[in-house]
Amino acid sequence: MSDYPITGGKGFTGRHMLFIMLAFFGVIIAVNMTMAWYASSSWSGLVVKNTYVASQEFNKKAEAMRAMATSGVSGKFALHDGLIVYELHNRDGSLAAADEVTAHFKRPVGDHEDFVIGLPRSHNGHFEARHRILSGDWIVEVISKNQGMTVMHEALRINTAGFAQ
Repeated sequence: MSDYPITGGKGFTGRHMLFIMLAFFGVIIAVNMTMAWYASSSWSGLVVKNTYVASQEFNKKAEAMRAMATSGVSGKFALHDGLIVYELHNRDGSLAAADEVTAHFKRPVGDHEDFVIGLPRSHNGHFEARHRILSGDWIVEVISKNQGMTVMHEALRINTAGFAQ
């Protein structure tokens, strides 16, 4: 005689296996969907063509950015009815010296609408140009140079949905 009592159950059945498989794949699908949601909601939108080269240049760029930050030069970007305006000031509020300003407009995802526009100096010392900008999110990279040397380099994330373009 056996040491185990006989019960009325059938033991492990196909229904048990079905529930285990559904639970297993349900957990995998839930984890994948959660990770996909976090990835898409937190992505900065910055893209480089070659990640290895970008990683090798990081320290040099970081040092240049630190030097720029200590210079006291600051920029102010604005949009007014299709007019792109950029102001460049020294720490004391005076206009900073720059002879070339370019604005690189990039979409966070995709590059088919990206464009670069030069901003010539206006009569009041600011840099401005007229250009139609489509509604939505943009990353605007503004580079200001004086005699070929970068004076200011900044990237801004803007949303033009509220502007009448």
